[in-house]
Amino acid sequence: MHEPNAMCLSTADGTGRPSARIVLLKQFDDQGFVWYTNYESRKSDDLTVNPNACLTFWWGELERQIRIEGAVEKVSAQESDAYFNSRPKGSQIGAWTSDQSRPVADRTALEDKETTLKAKYESQEVVQRPPHWGGWRILPTYVEFWKGRQSRLHDRLAYTRESGAKNWKMERLQP
Repeated sequence: MHEPNAMCLSTADGTGRPSARIVLLKQFDDQGFVWYTNYESRKSDDLTVNPNACLTFWWGELERQIRIEGAVEKVSAQESDAYFNSRPKGSQIGAWTSDQSRPVADRTALEDKETTLKAKYESQEVVQRPPHWGGWRILPTYVEFWKGRQSRLHDRLAYTRESGAKNWKMERLQP
């Protein structure tokens, strides 16, 4: 399976207008699920004004889906630094190159900026994380597991947790 950590991140802006895009899950633990991005991107703008999101994993070949809903928070600078420092140098330079979600004159302008930054960082062993780049964590309060069935009587198991609670309530949902 190609990139099983690919997930659809759904957000809504301050007016409730939805937006969705694919991002990559990079960490998960008892606190939640983490992805990294440019804090000046449209997704980060949405999350800043409406700090709620939904993640959807879809594995069609397996007839499986997982949906995760909850509030979001930025991860610590230390967590963002640790992940940024684990990335290949080209990806680190890419974080400096792209003004994500902003218009660019043409592809050449983007590539020229990358070339300039590659030259700047060529002799440096460490590329510092841009201040506008880091992680977001969803704090799950709802998780639904879906399994497809040929009969269309799919299995749906939903787990709900009140914000801050430790225990989850499980319910089977009708398809």
